[in-house]
Amino acid sequence: MKRLSVLLISLFWLNLSFAQNPDNIAQKVDALLKQMTLEEKVGQMTQVTMALITKGGWANQDGAVDPDALKKAVMDYKVGSILNTTAHALSPETWRLVQSQIQDQCKNTRLKIPVIYGLDGIHGQTYTLNATLFPQNIAMAATRNPELAQKAAKVTAMELRASGVRWNFAPVLDCGRQPLWSRFPETFGEDVYIGKTMGSAVVKAYQEDGLKNPTAVACCMKHYLAYSASRTGKDRTPSYIPEIELREFYLPQFRAAIKAGAATIMVNSGDINGTPVHASKYLLTDVLRKELGFEGVIVTDWEDVIRLHTRHLVANTPRQAVVMAINAGIDMSMVPGDYSFFDLLKEAVQKGEVPMSRIDDAVRRILTLKMKLGLFDNPYPEKEAAANFGKPEYQTLALDAAHEAMTLLKNTDNVLPLTKNKKVLVAGPAAQSISALNGCWSYTWQGNNESVYPADSKSILQAITDKIGASNVVVAGAKGFDSPDNFDTDKLKAAAANADVIVLCLGENAYAESPGNTRELALPDNQIALAEAAIATGKPVVLVLSEGRPRFITSIEPQLKGIVMAYWSGRKAAEALADVLFGDYNPDGRLPFSYPRSMGEMVLYDRKHTEDVREIFNENMTWDGYNPLFPFGYGLSYTNFSYGAIQLSSNTLNGNGKLTVTITVNNEGTRDGKHTVELYTHQQYASITPSTERLRAFKKIFLKAGESQTVTFTLDKNDLAFVNAELKTVTEPGDFDVMIGDKKASFAYMQ
Repeated sequence: MKRLSVLLISLFWLNLSFAQNPDNIAQKVDALLKQMTLEEKVGQMTQVTMALITKGGWANQDGAVDPDALKKAVMDYKVGSILNTTAHALSPETWRLVQSQIQDQCKNTRLKIPVIYGLDGIHGQTYTLNATLFPQNIAMAATRNPELAQKAAKVTAMELRASGVRWNFAPVLDCGRQPLWSRFPETFGEDVYIGKTMGSAVVKAYQEDGLKNPTAVACCMKHYLAYSASRTGKDRTPSYIPEIELREFYLPQFRAAIKAGAATIMVNSGDINGTPVHASKYLLTDVLRKELGFEGVIVTDWEDVIRLHTRHLVANTPRQAVVMAINAGIDMSMVPGDYSFFDLLKEAVQKGEVPMSRIDDAVRRILTLKMKLGLFDNPYPEKEAAANFGKPEYQTLALDAAHEAMTLLKNTDNVLPLTKNKKVLVAGPAAQSISALNGCWSYTWQGNNESVYPADSKSILQAITDKIGASNVVVAGAKGFDSPDNFDTDKLKAAAANADVIVLCLGENAYAESPGNTRELALPDNQIALAEAAIATGKPVVLVLSEGRPRFITSIEPQLKGIVMAYWSGRKAAEALADVLFGDYNPDGRLPFSYPRSMGEMVLYDRKHTEDVREIFNENMTWDGYNPLFPFGYGLSYTNFSYGAIQLSSNTLNGNGKLTVTITVNNEGTRDGKHTVELYTHQQYASITPSTERLRAFKKIFLKAGESQTVTFTLDKNDLAFVNAELKTVTEPGDFDVMIGDKKASFAYMQ
């Protein structure tokens, strides 16, 4: 009896010590892990979708939880995580109720381990009704404004947390170098530097308040590694990439995000050079864990463990698929539609196919994440978090972001900005479509159900009407992207007779993942026919492109007077576009990708020198291999910016020293405006053929009309590094060019 009393007293003081030292998480986790059964551990590694716990399952519309189904998940299978919604976004109140019901059930378990819930808040809190939707990543990259991206991420975190959710499956860090890929709009574009700069800024924004704070969430880098590089451009299909290219273009974003503190990571659903990434111990353990030092949770994507057996055909049984994935380094399986993973992993451990040490390692990471998020202290939605949902200033921020994303690609004869007393014909499938302004992950997975968008969401037509009045607007078309009226060329021609200018809104309706697969980047024939009909009227045509990836407009571009790339820019896209069209905002977006001219020449800006060569015979050699319709970094303004000469602090950069680069930027026009100054470098000779140029730094500035500003950059050897033939990141001595706008200077690097 005395011994029992001593034990109880010891446990009391141990628990008190833990309570008084919340940072002592490792000891807490180890103490809990020692108490857990195999079933409890395997349950923590199991993640299921919401449909398994709701009334009606996959058909559920209201988020109502089925108590028996929830009990099965939590009590019988001891699941550690739940994700997703069912049909569409739910109200904040419903989400908080769902989270509370789940955690109530967790309190009935032996160890009372809370569930961690995850959602895809890709460009705002996707799955909460009336949440603020910001521009997609591709559009945020066009802003060249990491601070804006950070602010948007913080709002996303707060609206997730207000919904009771503490784990966000974002940001996407895949490098968008294959524009056919249906998830291209979720990337930050084709450049590594923009990707790692914007990505790490977003990671910090999600988490820097502290994971226990009701303004923060655990983020999830995705999709490790090179998911975006599919050879065919189809989602979840193979990539064939030399490791030197993997390390040069696809790994740096993850390296930077890990340094920024990213808590979790999601894995590429495809395979690289024949090995599914979910089964690659080299990539998941040797590179991610040992080389990059990632210590957080590795979670699969949707069904990707079983697909090692059913699709990749590298595992001859479902159990072997589980064994391969877990032994490669997976911590949590997004199963998600059944409990097969639980049974198979339990059996695999019992048969000695997966060591208990690997299970303990995975569960330790999962429990650590839950403790860092404060779920063990209070697993319920915090009352103070609820007040952070839907604040008016979020809409102002969404408008700011959409403004800065808008990219002016053509402005012949200064057709833009339009005067507000002109008769404007607004036409095209995107003119009266809300979903075509927001894109994927917008209140539903595909983003194309406009019935669940906020009631005050505006179309381009509505925003233009608000801007210039209904008496100045002529309409051709109807609501809904796919309405046949939107492609009626006869009606467009008739309407044009009453207009001074045509604003033609083309592009893509919302799509996500595999449903967005396409066999070509050409705009559909009915859109091209509509554009040709508009041009044939003889009225000036301003093309607005609402799209997630570049669609070919080469055949119609010469006859267009103006082109604005609107991307999928979120809740305030229409208002921002109207401001740009009518001169209430001076556009400053810059393309984050090379807008291709033809399918036969998909050359990226950071090309090799030989890609510039077009050699028929030696005497006919040309240097126009990089010939996109609009180049990477392109974007016009309503004012004129010019550059002075580049000034270098020295003609040499030595060893670990610094080189200061300064340039004066002048606003020579009559309008105030923002402008991004981009610094590129080129190594003249190297052991690996150097790129013709690489973006190394950028700064966004604001200049009033007639104003000048000196911009300073600091370079060191790391800014000049590349991956060599031995797969090492090195900086080699040699001569370098630095380019800003139309200016150029040279220096030498010496070790």
